[in-house]
Amino acid sequence: MTPSPKVTTAVLRTMKAQHQRITALTAYDHLFAGLLDEAGVDVLLVGDSMATVVQGRETTVPVTMDEMVYHCAMVGRSPRRALVVGDMPFLSYQVSAEDALRNAGRLLKEGFAEAVKLEGGAAFAPTVRRLVDAGIPVMGHLGLTPQSIHQFGSYRARGQDATEQARIVDDAVALEQAGAFSIVLEKIPAELGRRVAEATEVPVIGIGAGPHVDGQILVTHDLLGLFTRFRPRFARRYLELAREITAAVQTYCQDVREGSFPNTSESY
Repeated sequence: MTPSPKVTTAVLRTMKAQHQRITALTAYDHLFAGLLDEAGVDVLLVGDSMATVVQGRETTVPVTMDEMVYHCAMVGRSPRRALVVGDMPFLSYQVSAEDALRNAGRLLKEGFAEAVKLEGGAAFAPTVRRLVDAGIPVMGHLGLTPQSIHQFGSYRARGQDATEQARIVDDAVALEQAGAFSIVLEKIPAELGRRVAEATEVPVIGIGAGPHVDGQILVTHDLLGLFTRFRPRFARRYLELAREITAAVQTYCQDVREGSFPNTSESY
C-alpha cells in the first residue's frame, strides 16, 4: 500500500481547490497523535483546549508557553503524514509582534510544530504578517475565541447579528491577506460559515460552523466520549470511552480483590 503524501499548507490549499474535505482533530500526547495520524487525520492541532480536557481547568486562559511547547513536542515526534499545528496560548502573541515571533519560533524549534494558530481578526493581521514573513505558517481562529471568554462573558455562539457577521467576514479576509494559510471558525451560524468559506481562497475549518466550510475539527476527547463535564452541541460522539474505561477498571478492581488476577498463565 502506497503511503499517503505528507500534508502541508500547500496540500490543504489544493484540497480546498479540489473540494476535498479536510479532517482535523486535537492531540496532546505522542500516543494519541500516532493513532490519529495512522487513522488518516489531515491536521493535528495541539490545542490550548488541553486546559479543560487534560488539565482540569475552567478556561484556556492559564495555559503557559512552556506547557504548549511540552505538549507540542510529544505530538510533533509522532505523525508521518498529518500537519501539526500548535496553539499560541493567551498573551504569547498579544503583547507585540516580536513576542509572537519568539514564541511561535519556540513551537517550531522546540515543539516540532509545523505551523501555529492564533485567535483574533484584523487587529492581529500585522502579527500574522510578521510571522509569515519569518517563515512561520499561521492558522487564524475567528468566531468564538475561547481566550477572550472573560471579555465575552459566555460561550454563546458568535455572529448572531448582521454587524458581527460582517466583521467576521472582514476579519477572515484580513487574515488571508496577511498570509494566513487557513482559518478556524468556531460556533457561528452555518450560513455565516458558508459566507466566510466563499469569501476566502484559504481553507476554512469549522467547529460548530456548519457543513458548508472546507473541513471540520473536533476535540478528540469529545469525539471519543472521554470528556464528560459538558457536551457541546456541535460535538458528535463516536464512542463513549469514559463509560467503557470505568467498567473495565471496575472489573479489574473486582478481579484483584477476589484473587482471580493474576492467574497462573499471567504469573512467572
